[in-house]
Amino acid sequence: MLWRKEQHRKELLHPRASRASGRRLAEEAVLAESFGSLVFTPIVKELQERYGSRRQYERITAKRAANEGLGPDERGFIGERDSFYMASTGSTGWPYIQHRGGPKGFLKVLDSNTIAFADYRGNKQYISTGNLLTNDRVSLILVDYPRQARLKILGHAKITERAEAREELLELVRNQDEPGAVERVYTIKVEAFDWNCPQHITPRFTVAEIREVLSSFEQRLEKLEAENARLRAELGRGDVSKGKRSQ
Repeated sequence: MLWRKEQHRKELLHPRASRASGRRLAEEAVLAESFGSLVFTPIVKELQERYGSRRQYERITAKRAANEGLGPDERGFIGERDSFYMASTGSTGWPYIQHRGGPKGFLKVLDSNTIAFADYRGNKQYISTGNLLTNDRVSLILVDYPRQARLKILGHAKITERAEAREELLELVRNQDEPGAVERVYTIKVEAFDWNCPQHITPRFTVAEIREVLSSFEQRLEKLEAENARLRAELGRGDVSKGKRSQ
């Protein structure tokens, strides 16, 4: 699929990985924790018990003892997204949520437990960058609004400034449609992920998605208009011929 360069990307992030055994690579592909084991704190479990959902989530957590890396579904989903939401926490303890956007697929899957994206010059607040230099824990939410699907990702972020990044990594995350230079690279080691239920996701469509849906109707309309013009022209020629015969 779109991910045949995975091994090259793994070697780019981990140069020694190419010399590792197949068993070691397989172990690296398994994420250390399940999503529930990271977010279901004791107080969360108490609330689940109180409101009757604890058994359900116990079964889910046991079934997903460890996520075996980003699979084809997750990779395909990430590759189709043109935006996501990223949460970090600063030294004051206050969370901060940032919307990140770009061309479809700007969030890259480098291997089964690593994603990355390029950071370009923006409003120069550097809130997310500063937060992640203090606390590298990060949470992402990716939403497919038309299909009402949502993927949540937890991980540890590493920020590499342009001057320190390898040219191959810069080229890998660079967006071809972005005229500016990559200022830094966010590389996220995925610790866990989870698919969210579609409830309460209001379907929304981008201009490109609407155009794609309407393109077939527009083509059909153009054909009908051309056919209508041809019939009108034939009808006009018929009226002229009748006029000549009546004279």
